[in-house]
Amino acid sequence: MSLEEYKGVYVFAQQVDNKVSGIAYELLGKGKELAAALNTEVVAVLIGYNVEGLADSLAEYGADKVIIVDDKELETYRTEPYAQALAGVINEYKPEIVLVGATAIGRDLGPTVSARVATGLTADCTVLEIGDFPLNPIPGKEDEQKHNQLLMTRPAFGGNTIATIACPDNRPQMATVRPGVMQKIEPIKGAKANIVKADIAITPNNKFVEIKEVVKALADVADIMDAKILVSGGRGVGSADNFKILEDLAEVLGGMVSCSRAVVDSGWKPKDLQVGQTGKTVRPNVYFAIGISGAIQHVAGMEESDIIIAINKDEDAPIFDVADYGIVGDLNKIVPALTEKIKAELAAKEA
Repeated sequence: MSLEEYKGVYVFAQQVDNKVSGIAYELLGKGKELAAALNTEVVAVLIGYNVEGLADSLAEYGADKVIIVDDKELETYRTEPYAQALAGVINEYKPEIVLVGATAIGRDLGPTVSARVATGLTADCTVLEIGDFPLNPIPGKEDEQKHNQLLMTRPAFGGNTIATIACPDNRPQMATVRPGVMQKIEPIKGAKANIVKADIAITPNNKFVEIKEVVKALADVADIMDAKILVSGGRGVGSADNFKILEDLAEVLGGMVSCSRAVVDSGWKPKDLQVGQTGKTVRPNVYFAIGISGAIQHVAGMEESDIIIAINKDEDAPIFDVADYGIVGDLNKIVPALTEKIKAELAAKEA
């Protein structure tokens, strides 16, 4: 393998039902940063059927070029045809870096493709940057340090440590990134895509599955990742019934309720509302951490919030280390009092 042949930062632009998933735009934002550091281009790889109409939106969010693989076999996601398509693009165009969203689709597709193109993959990255590897050169072997490597950082051992991983001897360098971790750029209005239609043969084989029926679940709750204000509760809230006081606060603020893993494990709230390393990564304007101790696994999912307000009876709780404002006391007294105070302030403004 000649590493010099591999150029460009490629982003798998996930689409479902001919609608681009938000993670694709987030990865294009990060892709532009990485491409700038390497003086190369960022390319979106769009796979599906009759999806050309989506290409301009990818250009608006930073794609210098959009490679399209269009085939009837790609209309609905299945592992084998999508793996053939993405692996085919990698083998033909030889990207230096490939980024995939750590969605249900990406977690399935990424490892499958990395195995087929004989390279490594780092999963659930929280930081991606270009740098030298090893990070600290080995004494006497400084000339062996490799430059312009993709340094992929992710939590390891249950979030108790942070690992920085590189893939210096194989290409492409592949990583998956959870939704909400990277940020989109401001869209470039009116941008038109430079489209390349890839001629990748999708060959049915015994690994193809046959889709008998597609049943769509109707979501009855909004996505906490879209909320500007989150009122999040942990084990310290005490019970499922006691979440009513958090819901009252969220309602008066025009926000949403979210929770920690302990709450989901206790069956008090559904997993869709979980914030943290094994839940969702959120970036609201205001994040209330109520009855949440502040374990690193939870903090990883909310530390980028603009303002963090912690309420906890334990003054030594780790959550206060990341909070902008902290209140030590009984949440059963503080939260209702805060709710009533905000209601009064709002009523006074309307009067």
